[in-house]
Amino acid sequence: MSKNPVTPDSSDSMLGASSEKLPSVPREIRVLVAAAFVIALGFGLIAPILPQFATSFDVGAAAASVIVSVFAFTRLIFAPVSGKLTDRLGEPAVYVTGVLIVAASTILCGFAQTYTQLLIFRGLGGLGSTMFTVSAMALIARMSPKKIRGRIAGLYSGAFLLGNVAGPVMGSLMAGLGFRLPFFIYGGSLIIAAAIVYFSLSHSSRTQRGEIKEAAVPIERIQLSEAWTFASFRAALVSGFTNGWMAFGVRMSLIPLFAVATFAQYGTLLAGLALAIFAVGNGAALTFAGKLTDTYGRKRPIIIGLSIASLATAVIGWADNIPLFIALSVIAGIGTGLMGPAQQAAIADVVGQGRNGGKVLASFQMATDFGSIIGPILAGLVADYIGYGWAFSMSGVLGLVGVLAWMFVKEKLVPEKEDVQQPTFGNQKPLKE
Repeated sequence: MSKNPVTPDSSDSMLGASSEKLPSVPREIRVLVAAAFVIALGFGLIAPILPQFATSFDVGAAAASVIVSVFAFTRLIFAPVSGKLTDRLGEPAVYVTGVLIVAASTILCGFAQTYTQLLIFRGLGGLGSTMFTVSAMALIARMSPKKIRGRIAGLYSGAFLLGNVAGPVMGSLMAGLGFRLPFFIYGGSLIIAAAIVYFSLSHSSRTQRGEIKEAAVPIERIQLSEAWTFASFRAALVSGFTNGWMAFGVRMSLIPLFAVATFAQYGTLLAGLALAIFAVGNGAALTFAGKLTDTYGRKRPIIIGLSIASLATAVIGWADNIPLFIALSVIAGIGTGLMGPAQQAAIADVVGQGRNGGKVLASFQMATDFGSIIGPILAGLVADYIGYGWAFSMSGVLGLVGVLAWMFVKEKLVPEKEDVQQPTFGNQKPLKE
């Protein structure tokens, strides 16, 4: 590591090496972290059974993967609207509405009687999903103190991790009770999450509006044209796309099907455990990824983490024994966990503390969702025609494209006011916050 690591406020202190007290995590973010756990727990519950539920309507792997892709597709097309709604109505209102929409969609999936119905109901959930995702990211970016952005990103990711560990295991164990019950449980958990956020943040939202009205100064909004001038933002769009393809698309749709097809006797159990095993590796990395991001910058963790995840993905489709399959799942999780907080912090750097970045965050989410859409479909077609090994290898190679995008980003220290330094990229000016 370099002698003078890149950090948002490196002139103030090196994390872990200074006696200066770090800022605390804002209450609003702690509420979102709690809600994230509830949402992830429910999502993890249906994740291992969703592709299998689709195949119960007599469709193949590609068609089953479309059930995963359609959710991301509706997220993609509705993301710009979500960004505008977040800018206009505020984060809490958009968040709660989005979660309730997903809750209704999920419960309807439990009642689906045909593949077409399942496809429509699951797709409708994407509209609400992008609303609560974009609004949560916007609130976190606006409320996160500069010195602990990486740690907050790791905390938020960790909440999803805990839910993703417990959820798939519970979903696999409940498979014997039928495919429909987990959808009803997930829908209920989303209603609980919406209630948590509504009652906890409504007072904060009213206070914020009162302060803004009293000061007669609206919250500053960052435009997409400004964000595009940052090399880190452009690279994050590429790595977000490739990570969406691998982690949110191919992993969620093909890993359960691959486990069932390859390890027949234990396949159903491994279909759920594979996602939990991935989350274990993810959690192992999150224990240090946030601090690493705050101390040494965004670029290194992204490159290292995405490289690890890509290589593990490229190989996992050729695994022919359970220990190797488990090991590669853990390694892929470590890679994804290492890059996650760094990528989120890089986007937060572009938005800046105190600014509303709904449109910018929606664009990043669109890139991730686009990968989640076409990844399962194309990889599913490859799996159907020439095998799972080639499908995963193709996905891993694509992940390395995201690594290449960050290789050309120049991260350096630029003096700021009062000798404050923060990471900048390429020839771009540092954020004025």
